[in-house]
Amino acid sequence: MKPALRKINSAMIDLHDLAKGRDSMTPPRSMIFVGPGDFKAVGQEFKRHFIELGGIQPDDRILDVGCGIGRMAVPLTDYLSGKGEYCGIDIVKSGIEWCQRHIFAKFDNFHFLHINVKNKAYNADGNISALEFRFPFDDDSFDFVFLTSVFTHMLPADMEHYLSEISRVLKKDAKCLITFFLLNEESMHLVQAGRSTLDFKHKIDGCFTTDENNPESAIAYNEDYIRQLFGRLNLKLADPVNYGSWCKRDIYLEPVRKTAILTNRF
Repeated sequence: MKPALRKINSAMIDLHDLAKGRDSMTPPRSMIFVGPGDFKAVGQEFKRHFIELGGIQPDDRILDVGCGIGRMAVPLTDYLSGKGEYCGIDIVKSGIEWCQRHIFAKFDNFHFLHINVKNKAYNADGNISALEFRFPFDDDSFDFVFLTSVFTHMLPADMEHYLSEISRVLKKDAKCLITFFLLNEESMHLVQAGRSTLDFKHKIDGCFTTDENNPESAIAYNEDYIRQLFGRLNLKLADPVNYGSWCKRDIYLEPVRKTAILTNRF
């Protein structure tokens, strides 16, 4: 679809949603860049995973790395208490600005910060290298950290640096939930058989991508490598791994398309 037609189509969709009574905590569909699925339903399902898998409590201090346009933040507004705190950071400025206007304006314990980190797929004009970016938070300052659809767009050196920062800001024995495209015997077999929704056929810099010209559009990692990396960074994998549906496996965690890994900092 040509850009002009896409813009008109998006405007018509937004008007339709307004006519149906879209609430102020749901962004226009033309602004949503955080992946497929119903904005509210996916957020609510992840909230359940944060509680049941991550063990979050209402008074916790939570960090959302790659908060997008608030899909995970919105459902937490009725869970965190006044003593709890949510901090979201993202490289897409329009998403942060929307969250500041529509979420922070109502919940002053929900904070959103734009970080101008360069990413070829989402922020090509960024002026900060992911490898050099230091999270703007103190050591041992969060009870829970989560990343959804972040390491699926980051190359190994950048990803390893972010993991070291996560380990730094997590409190001892605190937990982190991260989504990955993980390659193991099952998922690699499904990719090679042509069943997967993504064809990770290009090996680059120790990972696999679907597009060698734009590798950060989708990146997969070998599961053994991730397990070894966690150990080096004082992060302990909380088995079992909750596998996602991206490769069309028969058993997976709903509605998680990517694989969700839970870790503890020790």
